[in-house]
Formats: sequence, structure tokens, C-alpha cells
Amino acid sequence: MADLLYQTIGQLLEKKAQQYPNREALVYSDRDLRMSYKELDALCDQVAKGLMALGIEKDEHIAVWTTNTPEWVTLQFGTGKMGAPLVTVNTNYRSTELEYLLKQSDSTTLILIEQVKDHRFIDTVFELCPELEHCKPGQLKSKRLPKLKNVIILGENSYSGVYNWSHILNAASLVTDEQLAERKASLHYDDVINIQYTSGTTGFPKGVMLTHSNLINNAVNIAECMKLTHEDRLCIPVPFFHCFGCVIGTLAIVSCGGTMVPVQDYHPEVVLQTVEKEKCTALHGVPTMFISELNLPNFADFDLSSLRTGVMAGSNCPVEVMKAVIQKMGMKDVTICYGQTESSPVITQTRANDPFDLKVETVGRALPNVEVKIVDPLTNKEVPPNTHGELCTRGYHVMKGYYNNPDATREAIDADNWLHTGDIATMDENGYVRITGRLKDMIIRGGENIYPREIEEFLYTFPKILDVQIVGVPDEKYGEEVAAFIILREGETATEEEIRDYCKNKISRHKIPKYILFIDSYPMTASGKIQKYKLREQFAGVVK
Repeated sequence: MADLLYQTIGQLLEKKAQQYPNREALVYSDRDLRMSYKELDALCDQVAKGLMALGIEKDEHIAVWTTNTPEWVTLQFGTGKMGAPLVTVNTNYRSTELEYLLKQSDSTTLILIEQVKDHRFIDTVFELCPELEHCKPGQLKSKRLPKLKNVIILGENSYSGVYNWSHILNAASLVTDEQLAERKASLHYDDVINIQYTSGTTGFPKGVMLTHSNLINNAVNIAECMKLTHEDRLCIPVPFFHCFGCVIGTLAIVSCGGTMVPVQDYHPEVVLQTVEKEKCTALHGVPTMFISELNLPNFADFDLSSLRTGVMAGSNCPVEVMKAVIQKMGMKDVTICYGQTESSPVITQTRANDPFDLKVETVGRALPNVEVKIVDPLTNKEVPPNTHGELCTRGYHVMKGYYNNPDATREAIDADNWLHTGDIATMDENGYVRITGRLKDMIIRGGENIYPREIEEFLYTFPKILDVQIVGVPDEKYGEEVAAFIILREGETATEEEIRDYCKNKISRHKIPKYILFIDSYPMTASGKIQKYKLREQFAGVVK
């Protein structure tokens, strides 16, 4: 078993810059931005000094609210060098959610992009902090956000009370190399360096505190499972504000000295153009991303022959989609990751050389130095192999806890340091795991336990279905009934009866959906997770 690494995120980059100084570290294909490891490391030092020049201390919280911009990458490694935890802000957030996060996280600094699509982020900040109109940059005294002092915009437009990014880079000259070295020396691998707010598919988002050690070791293990080397080029279209982007993405490829090739704003065609132009060997995505890429009318026009590996994660990975990714996109070594933000994020992963059936039907086995067990949710006792129960995990990857929320931390991590995931799973004799649903998503129909994943996988084999989600809905007689929300392939039509006829004699009668709703899209979090509770709300509005 591999030894754990005890270093900071800043040290990780510095080590790679020494090993591969002239190798491309960061490439933005659409703007022809190319940086070597040596250049990236120097720029991240400059960012670290610029933040220190604002008076930002170690352990102060810096919130970042932007898409996959180059500045995001330099902030991830720059804060890793000067010790201020990066608080990631979902780009779908509006004013109420932003206010909640900034307050709950005690952030003293907010770094943001000016605008995303039709949402002017800067206007939202002025709405929350009108005091910016009458203060100097760095001297904000906000009634609603008393801890917030600094607002920094990525861009060169001037706003009262707000720093530009160039101010930060220029301010770096006020901090000496010795001062930065002293700050770096004060950091510890077990310090919290990232606070990720959970997607909030239920309840208020919670701030997951992750350390240098959590993140680096998880990234190294992920890269090893994918067989990544310094020659790999990873296309990253998943958002950086989520662990998929900034751990499975940036940190994993940097851990082996390969090249990050981010896509700033996701569009399926842009992703495939980027893969072709940059000869990417790896590509990440949630299932809905891969589905939209595979179903582009001009999919066959792209040369994807460089692709070898990547990760599909974020939500259940349909078997049929995995097959298409392997066969049509040439990603023969593609892996599935399973985990959650609270586990840095990956718990289990398939390996590049796993047999095809394990690669498409399971979420792999535990990463090195990670323990996994399946327990009966009622008794908390371990269950025999191939028996449904709650997946629990223990090891280096488990978060330090939820920020300012000790009660929720105690609920998630038990006295023996096992993280309770809330996911229902089975594990075979060889440690391979199958996720069958969320504890709260399990459907109990007349005393029978029904696992949505099983029905979804079956319905994916129906040729007209592009995507399907199964949820439990209230029923007077049985307590719950099965509802299927189906997206059909372009140009296809189908009836409810046609779907039910396809199910007859192939799956148990009680698993055949009582309700079938054809829809165009699913409500999703910005990180690509389908919000099943919103589908239940939709159902209540449609079916009386």
C-alpha cells in the first residue's frame, strides 16, 4: 500500500515545478494561454504575496465566486502557499445563498467574476453591501456581512470599494520572498485549506473543511487508479467550485506533472473541440455531460483518438452510457469514482485495468489507505457480502468536520471515526461496491424495498430513452409508488403504455413505474447532481 504524503498544496506544485519546469502545466485552448510548471509556480507565488499584502492572515477565509477561469487555478495553489482556506461558491448562487455562505463561512475576502450569462455577480455584491459605494478597497464595513473586508473582481473594470485582480498582482511587490517563505514554513499538512459547501440537494449547505493532506492524498490515489503520468493532458469541463473540478481535476493531474486543460464554461461542442485541438488523453464529466457530448449531431466529426482515460462521477453512471464512452469515445481506461465532498471526495474507484463488467456495473473498490464497510442502517452492524446497507468509510480522506456546525459533524462521523455517507450500497467478496441509492431515496412500497438505480439501469436499455430518473412518490394504499421521469432521444416519441409493456416480465411487477412523466430536462445543482426532491415537487404539481 502506498505511503501517505505529508505536504501542502503549495509544496505539491513546487515539487512538480522542480521535476518538470518546462512541461505545460496549464492550457486554455480557446484563448491560447499556455503556462509551464515553472511559470505557473512563479505566478502562484505572486498571487500568494498579493493576498498577503492585503493583510490576509493564515486561516482567514477567502471566498471565490467564478467559473473555471485561470485565476481560479492560481488561487487554488496561491492560497495553498499562504495558508488562507479557499471557500468555494456555487456559480448558480443568487443573493440570499451568497449572503448565507459568506456569513456562515466567516469569509473576510470575496473574489468574483463580473458576470456569468445573464447574472451580474458584481450587482449582487453591491445589493448585499451598498457600503462599497462609499469606501476605499479593503475597508468595507458591511452591516449584513460584518466580517467581509475585501472584494476583488477578476477584470479591469473599476468599481468603488473594489480591488481589481491587477491590484493584487501588483501588490505582491510589497511582500518579500523571505516573508512568503516564513508564511510557507508556518503551514502544516493537516491545516484546513479548502471549505467546500455541499450541493444542498436537501437543507442548508454545510461547509466541509478539507485539509492539504485530505486533498493531496486523494488526488494522488485518483491519478494512480487512472494510470496518469506527466505526459497526460486532462480536459476539465466540470466546475472548479466542486471537488470533481479541483481535486479529481486540477490536483490529480498536477500530482503527476501532467497538463490541466480547463473549459471555462461548459458546452458539449467546446469540450470535444478542446479534446481534439489539445490532443487530450483524459476527459472528466458527470453522466449528463457525456450524454450530451455523445448525442451531438456532429459527434462523428471530432477526432477523439487521443483519449484514453478520464472519470465519470457526480451521480449514478448508467451502464449504457459507460459502454458508449468506452466504445465511441475510445476511453478504454475510463474510471468511475464514487464519493462525496465529505470524503475529499473519492472513496472508491474502478481501476484502468478492471474487467469490463466491473468497470460498467460497479463504482470500484476502496482507494489505498481507505476503509469501507456496509452496515445495517438500523443496527449499525456490518452486513454480509452482497447485502444492501449504508456505506461507511474511514481513513485519511474523511473531512475535519463541518465549519461552525459541530452537531452536523457528530451526525456524520461516529465515535469510531466512520463517516456515514447516507448511500445505500452492496459490496462483494472482492470489495467491489455497487451504489443502489440514497437512504432517503429508497422507495418503500407496501413494505418492499425498491432501489431506484436498479429500475433506472433497466430502462436505459430501452432504445428510445436518453435519460431516466426514478423517484418515490406518496401513495395512500402502499405508502409510496414508483414514478419515472424520462427524457427521450431526439426525434423519438413513446407512450406510457409502451414503457410499461417493455417492463412486463422483465422486472418485478411492483417495480414497474405506476407513473411515467416525459420531460425535457432535470433540475440540477451546478455540479451536475440531479435534485430528486425537486422531481417529487414537480410530480406533486402535475399529478393530483
